[in-house]
Amino acid sequence: MELREKLEILADAAKYDASCASSGTEKRDSRDGGLGSTEGMGICHAYAPDGRCISLLKVLLTNACVFDCAYCINRASSNVRRARFSVREIVGLTLDFYRRNYIEGLFLSSGIIRSPDYTMEQIVRVARELREVHGFKGYIHLKTIPDADPALLAEAGRHADRLSINVELPQQSSLKTLAPEKDAGRIRVAMAGLRTRIEEAKEARAEAARPRVAMKGGPRAAAPRFAPAGQSTQMIVGADASTDATVLDTSTHLYGSYRLKRVYFSAYSPIPDASALLPPVAPPLVREHRLYQADWLLRFYGFTAPEIMAGGENGMLDLEVDPKLAWALKHRWMFPVDINRADREMLLRVPGLGAKTVDRVLSSRRVRSFRMADLARLRVSLRKVAPFITAIDHHPRAGLLDRQDLRAMLVPRDGLADRAAILPGGLMPRPVQLPLFAHA
Repeated sequence: MELREKLEILADAAKYDASCASSGTEKRDSRDGGLGSTEGMGICHAYAPDGRCISLLKVLLTNACVFDCAYCINRASSNVRRARFSVREIVGLTLDFYRRNYIEGLFLSSGIIRSPDYTMEQIVRVARELREVHGFKGYIHLKTIPDADPALLAEAGRHADRLSINVELPQQSSLKTLAPEKDAGRIRVAMAGLRTRIEEAKEARAEAARPRVAMKGGPRAAAPRFAPAGQSTQMIVGADASTDATVLDTSTHLYGSYRLKRVYFSAYSPIPDASALLPPVAPPLVREHRLYQADWLLRFYGFTAPEIMAGGENGMLDLEVDPKLAWALKHRWMFPVDINRADREMLLRVPGLGAKTVDRVLSSRRVRSFRMADLARLRVSLRKVAPFITAIDHHPRAGLLDRQDLRAMLVPRDGLADRAAILPGGLMPRPVQLPLFAHA
């Protein structure tokens, strides 16, 4: 099979993997030798504090798999075209694409070829060859096989920036039904092992970075390197009957117990010749979107999973409005809050105020009182925040927060909400017709 044909098959098969963020790893560049970097100028660099997405060569080593997970298009019984890269081919593609500035790194996963150990060994060989033979310093994310020998996982962590192990489904019982060859217990044990190694490496680096006092015995040994961008996982949403509450509970446990960097959600996509155990239709994509918003509230806004779910019904998030707005609409007695006096924790709960905006508000109000125009300059949606805050020049209209139709006014209708009913007249943006021909 031609290399290009393999690439078409194996890149397409990898599209179901959602883990492509690259934040949090160490800085490396090749000006002192080697090839590549984890920062710098190039195509598709989009920097963000978390969850930034960079261009990666995202492929499978092979889409042939001895496992028969019902939800996976690459399962053993699936009638799809199969292909397999050799280690040399993946290494060559990565280097060639990097030199052409197409990519900044590699995301590599694989079906189970013969055994977990054999598969993991092949994945590690790719990373080892890139790092040790070609001096590749770009980003590498490896999907690990939980059943593989811990020594192989340890070597993977020495070469990769990030490691991930998919928990696959929110509930252990669902995994047992839909992927009987996978064991939730072994997945958790592997995650715990990675957590331990990652924390040990961090402590060693911190120790190595401390100023040295007079020491005897020669130079200090270099700190061990192990997956500096941490570990992540992915859950398929909608393949079983798990509610959003279950998904968020599982996420909370994973963050707390294994110190994961990210939990990714992937909406179940119906596959050809699917098992009768699976739903015939995909869940709405907006469900995946709401879960990502809820995940953001968990990690950066101080919400707990039960608080987030209080904005929904029957264990499911509200699909029409974002989780923070849904929560605020059900806790109206806590609003309006004074933008000039409220503490950070409360400001983070105001719909329309992001964490960065809140920090700017807190910093600015030390020297001056905030007006609505100041929020507008911070590009805050006045329509969204107006019912929930007071400012020097603004107080919500009497009874606005108690209106039964407040939610309906805030839900976009054909892309536009009822701004006239929410914002005072002075805050209504006046439509401006642009001239057809600009004068020089």
